[in-house]
Amino acid sequence: MNDDISKRRLGRGLAALIGEMDQPIPVDDARPAVSADRMTPIEFVSRNPRNPRRHFDETVLQELAGSIRQHGIVQPIVVRTIGTGRYEIIAGERRWRAAQLAGLVEIPVIIRDVDDRTALELAIVENVQRADLNPLEEAMGYDQLIEDHGYTQNDLGEIIGKSRSHVANSLRLLKLPEPVRDMLADGSLSAGHARALVSTSDPTSLARQIVAKGMSVRDAERIAQNDIRGLSQVRQAVTSQTKDSDTIALERSLTDRLGLDVSISHKGSGGQLRINYKTLEQLEEICRLLEAR
Repeated sequence: MNDDISKRRLGRGLAALIGEMDQPIPVDDARPAVSADRMTPIEFVSRNPRNPRRHFDETVLQELAGSIRQHGIVQPIVVRTIGTGRYEIIAGERRWRAAQLAGLVEIPVIIRDVDDRTALELAIVENVQRADLNPLEEAMGYDQLIEDHGYTQNDLGEIIGKSRSHVANSLRLLKLPEPVRDMLADGSLSAGHARALVSTSDPTSLARQIVAKGMSVRDAERIAQNDIRGLSQVRQAVTSQTKDSDTIALERSLTDRLGLDVSISHKGSGGQLRINYKTLEQLEEICRLLEAR
């Protein structure tokens, strides 16, 4: 991604823009013309298919619908124009859904003139700040910004006000098999439980065991580490049968120096050197050592 574009994007302050979205923009403002607090037929408003949020609790929606019947929609829904008289939601899909349940014919909207990228940015930031996304939805939102719009993990960390390691740990959840992701999405597993399972030999079986026994995150990390350690020992036993003593000695020497598991495999006149790390801090230390050379 172009650095200048990234800086301009970050410089805009999406969190601040979300704050602005609840306030009407004056007519004489120099920015693109928009309308604020306009009432529009609810059928002219549609959801954003790129919204990372997928799950909406039916009980919560019914409670919100009851409140809307009594008090109306207190906070307008933020939308963008997608055609003549038609709008797509940027922020406020839950209010829009509850308004439908409440039988509202018209809803208040604030219109913002933004492109696909900015609409996705705003949707993710708004949901993260409100803690409205489950861990899997959050990870999918980050992945979509990276894949579709060239963000780096550092970019995302600055935008959402969290560390790069938080973003990286969220993205790791997408490596889990579908059954585990389903348990994460429905709340059976927490993000802490799920992260512990990413590098295990059978995440699905371990996840079911964790849920069935009601294990804590610490317990999950313990059984995961035992699984990873056993898997590593099996791999070492297999590879050691095909490696000469000099290669094994070099592996041990590098392992002792780095404090990390190192494996070497020869193929013809070349080969592969692999350094295994368990935490992002260990990865950062490896990068620091390489950059110092």
